[in-house]
Amino acid sequence: MILLLLILPLSLASAQLPDAEQILNKSRELSLTGSMSATINLFITEKNGQSRSRTISMITKTFSGGLEKRMIKFIEPPDVRGTAMLVVDNKTSADEMWIYLPALKRTRRIVSSEKGKSFMSSEFTNADMSSSTLSDFVNRNLPESGINNLWIIESSPADVDKEDEYGYSRKVSYIDMINYQVIKMEFYNFDNELFKTIEIKSVHEMPEGKYMIRDMIACNHITNRQSEIVFSNIKEQVTVDDTFFTVQNLER
Repeated sequence: MILLLLILPLSLASAQLPDAEQILNKSRELSLTGSMSATINLFITEKNGQSRSRTISMITKTFSGGLEKRMIKFIEPPDVRGTAMLVVDNKTSADEMWIYLPALKRTRRIVSSEKGKSFMSSEFTNADMSSSTLSDFVNRNLPESGINNLWIIESSPADVDKEDEYGYSRKVSYIDMINYQVIKMEFYNFDNELFKTIEIKSVHEMPEGKYMIRDMIACNHITNRQSEIVFSNIKEQVTVDDTFFTVQNLER
């Protein structure tokens, strides 16, 4: 009877947890920021401490149905200047990405098999630059979810093909229970070893409880490389025409 009384509250707490996909959907909705522009500084630090940086401009706009589009253009250093990416971040279908490479003077689509590839030689991947489609994963609350004001959700790729696309066996997201902001993500390889962590260091708060990430760090625990993305010059509710977000505009 004593054992039953000890276990029962834990069972009830688990039963009362919101569905994992509801939590992830809520978190994504609060990150949809209308229209905005910002400067991005990407810092890449090698195992030996040597570092290099990239300066990027970004304009983003939210559309109906949870659709978000982003135009990303590289400004510095000279060897990447002119490189541009268009990201179409769909809510319920696969994201679409294109990249323009000035050295080749051509635009190509980033295919799904490249989601897990490095974003500009950093520890972030192409998939980290958008919100993953929930149907690509099996999402569930872990037993410790709902404790210490954190939702802790495990997302495992739905099948082997999705594992190959994303490049990991599972991801664990730590989400603040009050404001639904993602605090940390842990990525595990196919040997179930933690190989990468992304930590959200600070956010830019916006009206109606919405937010955008201001500073995040990706640490690779296998290579000891680290990459950091810092947003500055953030301008909200900028005027940008829908036609700005086109493949043709990548080359301008």
